[in-house]
Amino acid sequence: MIRFNVFGTLVGVEWKHGEWKPYYLGNEGKRRDADFIIPTDTAESEIGPYLAILFHEEATPERNEVKRLAWPPQSL
Repeated sequence: MIRFNVFGTLVGVEWKHGEWKPYYLGNEGKRRDADFIIPTDTAESEIGPYLAILFHEEATPERNEVKRLAWPPQSL
């Protein structure tokens, strides 16, 4: 699963049965189906920019970017 921080909201995306399947991710490893779609012709490298366009109204001065998250998390 590809994970993103979308202006403060955690979103996971996986390729499943020929389509991109997005999820909202919870803090305890839970996930729920997202209420948006990602077109099937979207390349993996284009998902972050697509999410930024889709959710640009959620941006704030403090949370102003979409970041792809490393998984598993890198230890310090």
